[in-house]
Amino acid sequence: MEEEYVSLSELKVILEKEKGARADLTPEQQYALSHAAAFARMPPEKVPAMVKELMEVPMMSLANAVKIADVLPTHLDDVRAIFAKERFALSKEDAEKVLEIVNKYR
Repeated sequence: MEEEYVSLSELKVILEKEKGARADLTPEQQYALSHAAAFARMPPEKVPAMVKELMEVPMMSLANAVKIADVLPTHLDDVRAIFAKERFALSKEDAEKVLEIVNKYR
């Protein structure tokens, strides 16, 4: 099975289509849909362009780019928190570049 990262906005669209295609979603899918509806902040059509631009930042993984698209950090500390579990620290310049990209898509 192939693994694919999707943002909350994209997940919301996927689950809404699935809900329309069949009678009921499983309880887990319904919970995921309500979570995505509550916390998705960005229109799903903007997410791929933002993720593509974020992937140009050195040391950026697809998982972190999607997480940034979900969280839309506003401060350097927010960006650093996303990378806290990594074995490297994002440079201040790269973190500022992430914030510039996020601000461009708000």
